[in-house]
Amino acid sequence: MTRAACAALLLVCAGAWGQVKAIDDQGSTIVLARPAQRIVSLAPHITEQLFAIGAGWRIVGTTEYADYPAAAQAIPRVGRAHNVDLERVAAARPDLIVVWGSGFPPTVIEALKRLGVPVYVNEPGALESIATSMERLGALVARPEASAAASAFRARIAALRSQYAGRRPVAVFYQIWSEPLMTLGGSHVLSEAIRLCGGRNVFAELTPIAPHVSIEAVLAAQPEIIVTAEPEGRPSGALQRWRQFPQTPAVQHDQLVTLDANRINRHTPRMVDEVALLCARIDAARSAANK
Repeated sequence: MTRAACAALLLVCAGAWGQVKAIDDQGSTIVLARPAQRIVSLAPHITEQLFAIGAGWRIVGTTEYADYPAAAQAIPRVGRAHNVDLERVAAARPDLIVVWGSGFPPTVIEALKRLGVPVYVNEPGALESIATSMERLGALVARPEASAAASAFRARIAALRSQYAGRRPVAVFYQIWSEPLMTLGGSHVLSEAIRLCGGRNVFAELTPIAPHVSIEAVLAAQPEIIVTAEPEGRPSGALQRWRQFPQTPAVQHDQLVTLDANRINRHTPRMVDEVALLCARIDAARSAANK
Protein backbone atom coordinates (compact mmCIF):
# COMPACT_ATOMS: atom_id res chain seq x y z
CA MET A 1 0.00 0.00 0.00
CA THR A 2 1.48 3.38 -0.98
CA ARG A 3 1.66 6.33 1.38
CA ALA A 4 -0.66 8.25 -0.96
CA ALA A 5 -3.29 5.53 -0.72
CA CYS A 6 -2.99 5.52 3.06
CA ALA A 7 -3.42 9.29 3.22
CA ALA A 8 -6.56 9.08 1.10
CA LEU A 9 -8.03 6.72 3.67
CA LEU A 10 -6.83 8.80 6.63
CA LEU A 11 -4.43 6.05 7.57
CA VAL A 12 -0.85 6.27 8.77
CA CYS A 13 1.40 3.50 7.52
CA ALA A 14 4.49 2.50 9.42
CA GLY A 15 7.21 -0.09 9.36
CA ALA A 16 6.47 -3.62 10.48
CA TRP A 17 7.42 -2.83 14.08
CA GLY A 18 6.46 0.84 14.26
CA GLN A 19 3.32 2.65 15.27
CA VAL A 20 0.24 2.09 13.10
CA LYS A 21 -3.08 3.94 12.97
CA ALA A 22 -6.46 3.62 11.29
CA ILE A 23 -9.81 5.33 11.57
CA ASP A 24 -12.67 2.92 12.24
CA ASP A 25 -16.25 3.13 10.99
CA GLN A 26 -17.33 5.18 14.00
CA GLY A 27 -14.70 7.79 13.21
CA SER A 28 -12.40 6.84 16.10
CA THR A 29 -8.65 6.74 15.53
CA ILE A 30 -7.15 3.44 16.59
CA VAL A 31 -3.45 3.69 17.49
CA LEU A 32 -1.21 0.67 18.07
CA ALA A 33 2.42 0.82 19.19
CA ARG A 34 3.13 -1.89 16.62
CA PRO A 35 1.09 -3.96 14.13
CA ALA A 36 -1.48 -6.17 15.86
CA GLN A 37 -0.24 -9.69 16.63
CA ARG A 38 -3.16 -11.07 18.69
CA ILE A 39 -6.59 -10.16 17.35
CA VAL A 40 -10.07 -10.93 18.66
CA SER A 41 -12.38 -10.84 15.65
CA LEU A 42 -16.04 -10.49 16.60
CA ALA A 43 -17.95 -11.38 13.43
CA PRO A 44 -17.66 -14.01 10.69
CA HIS A 45 -17.11 -11.35 8.02
CA ILE A 46 -14.29 -9.73 10.01
CA THR A 47 -12.57 -13.07 10.44
CA GLU A 48 -12.89 -13.75 6.73
CA GLN A 49 -11.52 -10.31 5.83
CA LEU A 50 -8.50 -10.85 8.08
CA PHE A 51 -7.76 -14.15 6.37
CA ALA A 52 -8.18 -12.45 2.98
CA ILE A 53 -5.43 -9.94 3.83
CA GLY A 54 -3.05 -12.56 5.20
CA ALA A 55 -3.66 -11.97 8.92
CA GLY A 56 -5.90 -14.91 9.80
CA TRP A 57 -3.16 -16.61 11.77
CA ARG A 58 -3.11 -13.68 14.18
CA ILE A 59 -6.73 -14.25 15.30
CA VAL A 60 -6.85 -15.62 18.86
CA GLY A 61 -10.63 -15.50 19.33
CA THR A 62 -13.71 -15.22 17.16
CA THR A 63 -17.45 -15.83 17.15
CA GLU A 64 -19.86 -18.62 16.41
CA TYR A 65 -20.42 -19.20 12.66
CA ALA A 66 -16.96 -17.87 11.72
CA ASP A 67 -16.41 -20.89 9.48
CA TYR A 68 -14.53 -19.60 6.42
CA PRO A 69 -11.87 -20.40 5.43
CA ALA A 70 -11.56 -23.87 6.96
CA ALA A 71 -8.72 -22.69 9.21
CA ALA A 72 -11.15 -20.31 10.92
CA GLN A 73 -13.03 -23.25 12.41
CA ALA A 74 -10.09 -24.02 14.71
CA ILE A 75 -10.05 -20.55 16.31
CA PRO A 76 -11.40 -20.43 19.90
CA ARG A 77 -14.94 -19.03 20.21
CA VAL A 78 -15.33 -16.05 22.52
CA GLY A 79 -18.74 -14.80 21.36
CA ARG A 80 -22.01 -15.69 19.74
CA ALA A 81 -25.03 -13.76 18.44
CA HIS A 82 -25.23 -10.43 20.32
CA ASN A 83 -23.12 -11.72 23.24
CA VAL A 84 -19.43 -11.82 24.11
CA ASP A 85 -17.69 -13.74 26.88
CA LEU A 86 -15.56 -10.92 28.27
CA GLU A 87 -13.50 -13.27 30.43
CA ARG A 88 -12.52 -15.34 27.41
CA VAL A 89 -11.68 -12.22 25.45
CA ALA A 90 -9.41 -10.98 28.23
CA ALA A 91 -7.82 -14.42 28.64
CA ALA A 92 -6.88 -14.42 24.93
CA ARG A 93 -4.58 -11.44 25.66
CA PRO A 94 -5.45 -9.53 22.47
CA ASP A 95 -3.67 -6.39 21.39
CA LEU A 96 -6.59 -5.49 19.09
CA ILE A 97 -10.33 -6.21 19.17
CA VAL A 98 -12.29 -5.79 15.95
CA VAL A 99 -16.05 -5.82 16.55
CA TRP A 100 -19.03 -5.60 14.21
CA GLY A 101 -20.83 -2.43 15.28
CA SER A 102 -24.40 -3.50 14.52
CA GLY A 103 -23.76 -7.10 15.54
CA PHE A 104 -23.70 -6.31 19.26
CA PRO A 105 -25.56 -3.94 21.59
CA PRO A 106 -23.73 -0.69 22.45
CA THR A 107 -23.38 -1.93 26.05
CA VAL A 108 -21.29 -4.89 24.84
CA ILE A 109 -19.01 -2.65 22.77
CA GLU A 110 -18.54 -0.31 25.72
CA ALA A 111 -17.70 -3.29 27.94
CA LEU A 112 -15.07 -4.41 25.42
CA LYS A 113 -13.51 -0.95 25.48
CA ARG A 114 -13.24 -1.13 29.28
CA LEU A 115 -10.90 -4.12 28.93
CA GLY A 116 -8.15 -1.64 28.09
CA VAL A 117 -7.49 -3.06 24.61
CA PRO A 118 -7.87 -0.93 21.45
CA VAL A 119 -11.29 -1.62 19.88
CA TYR A 120 -11.87 -1.11 16.16
CA VAL A 121 -15.58 -0.89 15.29
CA ASN A 122 -16.23 -2.36 11.86
CA GLU A 123 -19.47 -1.41 10.08
CA PRO A 124 -19.24 -1.83 6.30
CA GLY A 125 -22.42 -0.42 4.81
CA ALA A 126 -21.66 -0.40 1.09
CA LEU A 127 -19.78 -2.47 -1.44
CA GLU A 128 -16.90 0.02 -1.53
CA SER A 129 -16.60 -0.12 2.26
CA ILE A 130 -15.64 -3.80 2.03
CA ALA A 131 -12.51 -2.79 0.14
CA THR A 132 -11.88 0.13 2.49
CA SER A 133 -12.27 -2.15 5.50
CA MET A 134 -9.60 -4.53 4.20
CA GLU A 135 -7.24 -1.61 3.60
CA ARG A 136 -7.74 -0.17 7.08
CA LEU A 137 -7.36 -3.54 8.78
CA GLY A 138 -4.31 -4.07 6.60
CA ALA A 139 -2.78 -0.90 8.03
CA LEU A 140 -3.32 -2.14 11.60
CA VAL A 141 -1.66 -5.49 10.88
CA ALA A 142 0.92 -4.17 8.37
CA ARG A 143 -0.04 -6.65 5.66
CA PRO A 144 0.67 -5.42 2.10
CA GLU A 145 -1.71 -8.10 0.76
CA ALA A 146 -4.60 -5.89 1.89
CA SER A 147 -4.06 -3.45 -0.98
CA ALA A 148 -4.15 -6.23 -3.58
CA ALA A 149 -7.26 -7.81 -2.02
CA ALA A 150 -9.08 -4.46 -2.01
CA SER A 151 -8.06 -3.68 -5.59
CA ALA A 152 -9.22 -7.09 -6.82
CA PHE A 153 -12.59 -6.63 -5.12
CA ARG A 154 -13.05 -3.16 -6.61
CA ALA A 155 -12.12 -4.42 -10.08
CA ARG A 156 -14.72 -7.19 -9.99
CA ILE A 157 -17.44 -4.83 -8.79
CA ALA A 158 -16.54 -2.35 -11.53
CA ALA A 159 -16.65 -5.09 -14.16
CA LEU A 160 -20.14 -6.16 -13.07
CA ARG A 161 -21.35 -2.56 -13.03
CA SER A 162 -20.06 -2.07 -16.56
CA GLN A 163 -21.48 -5.37 -17.80
CA TYR A 164 -25.04 -4.65 -16.69
CA ALA A 165 -25.15 -0.89 -17.21
CA GLY A 166 -27.87 0.40 -19.47
CA ARG A 167 -30.08 -2.70 -19.39
CA ARG A 168 -33.80 -2.51 -18.73
CA PRO A 169 -34.47 -2.29 -14.97
CA VAL A 170 -35.98 -5.46 -13.51
CA ALA A 171 -38.38 -5.26 -10.54
CA VAL A 172 -36.83 -7.24 -7.66
CA PHE A 173 -38.35 -8.29 -4.36
CA TYR A 174 -35.71 -9.50 -1.90
CA GLN A 175 -37.16 -11.50 0.99
CA ILE A 176 -34.95 -11.66 4.05
CA TRP A 177 -37.54 -13.23 6.33
CA SER A 178 -40.89 -14.90 5.77
CA GLU A 179 -42.62 -14.66 9.17
CA PRO A 180 -42.93 -11.75 9.64
CA LEU A 181 -42.38 -10.81 6.02
CA MET A 182 -39.29 -8.58 5.77
CA THR A 183 -37.32 -7.08 2.92
CA LEU A 184 -34.50 -4.63 2.19
CA GLY A 185 -34.74 -0.86 2.35
CA GLY A 186 -32.90 1.30 -0.15
CA SER A 187 -29.92 1.90 2.16
CA HIS A 188 -29.05 -1.79 2.49
CA VAL A 189 -25.85 -2.95 0.76
CA LEU A 190 -27.84 -5.62 -1.12
CA SER A 191 -30.11 -2.92 -2.50
CA GLU A 192 -26.94 -1.38 -3.91
CA ALA A 193 -26.03 -4.77 -5.38
CA ILE A 194 -29.45 -5.03 -7.00
CA ARG A 195 -28.95 -1.62 -8.64
CA LEU A 196 -25.50 -2.63 -9.83
CA CYS A 197 -27.08 -5.65 -11.54
CA GLY A 198 -29.63 -3.54 -13.36
CA GLY A 199 -32.39 -4.39 -10.92
CA ARG A 200 -34.85 -2.17 -9.08
CA ASN A 201 -35.58 -2.95 -5.45
CA VAL A 202 -39.37 -2.56 -5.33
CA PHE A 203 -39.11 -1.31 -1.74
CA ALA A 204 -36.10 0.94 -2.16
CA GLU A 205 -38.08 3.97 -1.01
CA LEU A 206 -38.55 2.52 2.49
CA THR A 207 -36.28 4.06 5.13
CA PRO A 208 -35.63 1.15 7.54
CA ILE A 209 -32.73 -1.05 6.52
CA ALA A 210 -34.93 -4.16 6.94
CA PRO A 211 -38.60 -3.09 6.84
CA HIS A 212 -41.69 -5.23 7.38
CA VAL A 213 -44.00 -5.41 4.36
CA SER A 214 -47.32 -7.07 3.57
CA ILE A 215 -48.07 -9.77 1.02
CA GLU A 216 -50.46 -7.32 -0.62
CA ALA A 217 -47.71 -4.74 -1.03
CA VAL A 218 -45.43 -7.29 -2.68
CA LEU A 219 -48.15 -8.38 -5.10
CA ALA A 220 -48.95 -4.77 -5.95
CA ALA A 221 -45.27 -4.17 -6.78
CA GLN A 222 -45.40 -6.91 -9.45
CA PRO A 223 -41.84 -8.20 -8.97
CA GLU A 224 -40.26 -9.93 -11.95
CA ILE A 225 -37.94 -11.89 -9.68
CA ILE A 226 -38.19 -12.83 -6.00
CA VAL A 227 -34.91 -13.53 -4.22
CA THR A 228 -33.93 -14.88 -0.83
CA ALA A 229 -30.79 -16.42 0.69
CA GLU A 230 -30.18 -19.65 2.61
CA PRO A 231 -26.99 -21.36 3.82
CA GLU A 232 -25.14 -22.82 0.82
CA GLY A 233 -27.97 -21.66 -1.43
CA ARG A 234 -30.21 -24.58 -0.50
CA PRO A 235 -33.91 -23.67 -0.80
CA SER A 236 -35.83 -24.16 2.45
CA GLY A 237 -39.27 -23.60 0.96
CA ALA A 238 -39.38 -20.00 2.13
CA LEU A 239 -40.45 -18.78 -1.34
CA GLN A 240 -43.08 -21.42 -2.03
CA ARG A 241 -45.88 -19.24 -0.64
CA TRP A 242 -45.59 -17.03 -3.72
CA ARG A 243 -46.61 -19.84 -6.08
CA GLN A 244 -50.21 -19.39 -5.00
CA PHE A 245 -50.13 -16.07 -6.89
CA PRO A 246 -49.51 -17.24 -10.49
CA GLN A 247 -50.27 -13.84 -12.03
CA THR A 248 -47.19 -12.33 -10.36
CA PRO A 249 -44.50 -12.02 -13.07
CA ALA A 250 -41.85 -13.72 -10.93
CA VAL A 251 -44.09 -16.75 -10.45
CA GLN A 252 -45.40 -16.75 -13.99
CA HIS A 253 -41.86 -16.98 -15.36
CA ASP A 254 -40.53 -19.22 -12.55
CA GLN A 255 -38.09 -16.62 -11.24
CA LEU A 256 -37.88 -17.60 -7.56
CA VAL A 257 -34.19 -17.57 -6.62
CA THR A 258 -32.26 -18.72 -3.55
CA LEU A 259 -28.72 -17.41 -3.11
CA ASP A 260 -25.98 -18.56 -0.72
CA ALA A 261 -26.49 -16.64 2.51
CA ASN A 262 -22.93 -17.27 3.67
CA ARG A 263 -21.63 -15.35 0.66
CA ILE A 264 -24.25 -12.68 -0.05
CA ASN A 265 -24.81 -11.70 3.61
CA ARG A 266 -21.17 -11.36 4.63
CA HIS A 267 -19.16 -8.25 3.83
CA THR A 268 -16.18 -10.12 2.40
CA PRO A 269 -14.40 -10.62 -0.94
CA ARG A 270 -16.57 -13.71 -1.56
CA MET A 271 -19.66 -11.51 -1.61
CA VAL A 272 -18.84 -10.46 -5.16
CA ASP A 273 -19.16 -14.10 -6.30
CA GLU A 274 -22.78 -14.16 -5.18
CA VAL A 275 -23.45 -10.66 -6.49
CA ALA A 276 -22.32 -11.96 -9.90
CA LEU A 277 -24.84 -14.79 -9.57
CA LEU A 278 -27.53 -12.31 -8.53
CA CYS A 279 -26.78 -10.25 -11.63
CA ALA A 280 -27.03 -13.33 -13.85
CA ARG A 281 -30.39 -14.33 -12.34
CA ILE A 282 -31.76 -10.79 -12.71
CA ASP A 283 -30.66 -10.86 -16.32
CA ALA A 284 -32.40 -14.21 -16.79
CA ALA A 285 -35.60 -12.70 -15.38
CA ARG A 286 -35.22 -9.82 -17.82
CA SER A 287 -34.94 -12.27 -20.71
CA ALA A 288 -37.88 -14.36 -19.50
CA ALA A 289 -40.13 -11.31 -19.33
CA ASN A 290 -39.14 -10.27 -22.84
CA LYS A 291 -40.16 -13.59 -24.45
